[in-house]
Amino acid sequence: MTIAHQQEVVQLLKQVIEPTLKNDIVSLGMVRNLRIVDDYIYLRLYIGSHQHQLQPEIQYKLSSLSWCKKTYIQICTIPGVKTTLAVSSGKGGVGKSTTAVNIAAALKLQGAKVGLLDADVYGPNVPQMLGLGQADIQVINTPTGDKFLPLEVQGIKIMSVGLLAEANRPLAWRGPVLHKIITQFLQDVQWGELDYLLIDLPPGTGDAQITIIQESPICGVILVTTPQQVAVADVRRNIYMFRQVGVPVLGIIENMSYLICGDCGLRTPIFGSGGGEQLAAELQTPLLGQIPIDPRIGSGSDTGNPIAMSEYTSPAREVFTQIAISLNSTFMLHDESTQLD
Repeated sequence: MTIAHQQEVVQLLKQVIEPTLKNDIVSLGMVRNLRIVDDYIYLRLYIGSHQHQLQPEIQYKLSSLSWCKKTYIQICTIPGVKTTLAVSSGKGGVGKSTTAVNIAAALKLQGAKVGLLDADVYGPNVPQMLGLGQADIQVINTPTGDKFLPLEVQGIKIMSVGLLAEANRPLAWRGPVLHKIITQFLQDVQWGELDYLLIDLPPGTGDAQITIIQESPICGVILVTTPQQVAVADVRRNIYMFRQVGVPVLGIIENMSYLICGDCGLRTPIFGSGGGEQLAAELQTPLLGQIPIDPRIGSGSDTGNPIAMSEYTSPAREVFTQIAISLNSTFMLHDESTQLD
């Protein structure tokens, strides 16, 4: 009977459509930990700060169940944050953090309010990529307890393990400590009002990644790969992990796609070609961009000047700009905030 009831509940939940993404809340991974105990329904609803209207709609849909005495919905959200996106890769060295920083920078230039959570607990490089050295993190008292106050650099709010750890010391944390740190970063940061919070995940599919995905209202993930088949194979494992927890893949970014000859403009695929397109076709998801090899991307990361914010024009900067425009088009957040202002 419980299985039949659970199927009945899921079918009703699939009738609740998130208006911006135009998909049901089950397919979007917003409903998690669904349980039926006796004649009571328990579920967690992972939402952005602008999606609270979904709760009464769910209550209304489930009220039609004659056997259900009451529905308990636990709201899981990051206060003030509209949309939380993860940036992930199957393996290290594909430019995931560089991509996350430049997407954040491009979104900022498009007028969005952006935060960047560097959750890559083993290699927290985001502060350096934004020109931030060791800095004191303030803790402020709020009505809901003590909170970390993120730093703001180049108009982007940032929080990173790298800001808390000692310089040049290995980040060798075991599981329970790691879990506590990640949970604190998700629950105890006072972000303020944000259109986007980007979470730079650690590469791979370990405990840290699973904890972040399960404990945060991530509404979609952007996967970063390089063209060669080795990288593509690792991304497939990542995809399986996201599907297990019901988080949709929003798109693929292929980094280091080609080298442009400075003299003739000819494109040379140094690391092969077709990996990003192949993944996008398999997943039936957009290929958001193919980022060329450009020495200025690396030098900009080293000096804290993301290429997406640079003054000169370049194919790489144009790709990041198009990715930001595509995300804004999907979530329509900038237009809404402009109308509200």
